[in-house]
Amino acid sequence: MAEEQQPFVDVELTAEGFSIPELKWRELLFVGAVKAEGEGFVRDPSRPLPPFRLSGLFPVGVCFRIRRVGARIHVRSPPEGP
Repeated sequence: MAEEQQPFVDVELTAEGFSIPELKWRELLFVGAVKAEGEGFVRDPSRPLPPFRLSGLFPVGVCFRIRRVGARIHVRSPPEGP
């Protein structure tokens, strides 16, 4: 029987959204949970998302922008409105 995967805890909230280590971002891309679309990235609901300690980080239908800062990827969604 496989061990249960523990939630990922190294998420840091920022003023624009949150950041995760670059290796975790690469994992999300590798498993297909997040994919490039246009100038950003979107969640693919048909692919498994590894568990995170904080819920709701990658809602379906939201286009995320990313920015690398050191060894972390800063993730934010575009501002709402016109």
